[in-house]
Amino acid sequence: MRPARILSIAGSDSSGGAGIQADIKTASALGVYAMTAITAITAQDTTGVGAIVPVAPEVVAEQISRCLTDIGADAIKTGMLGSATIVASVANVLDTHAKGVPLVVDPVMVATSGAV
Repeated sequence: MRPARILSIAGSDSSGGAGIQADIKTASALGVYAMTAITAITAQDTTGVGAIVPVAPEVVAEQISRCLTDIGADAIKTGMLGSATIVASVANVLDTHAKGVPLVVDPVMVATSGAV
């Protein structure tokens, strides 16, 4: 029996406490296969966020498309998307490749330890 598969679409947290890294840890602890599409790279620690670099929307879409067409997903979770263009890109690719797949939207407005 194959494990459940989740695709996390979110930012990368260099401190490992949030974002993609936290989603991978959670999925692994639950025996779930985690895939990722990184929307932004952040430089942060427990005291705050030092920098945020968004990933190009077309690269985000390509990550999602490749995961879904090759591996598939039983659930999808979004976190920090970072810009309206990334939101639109994610919506378009999910509409094409993930109809009927449960979606958890966990919007990130400001990091717990502070924003840039």
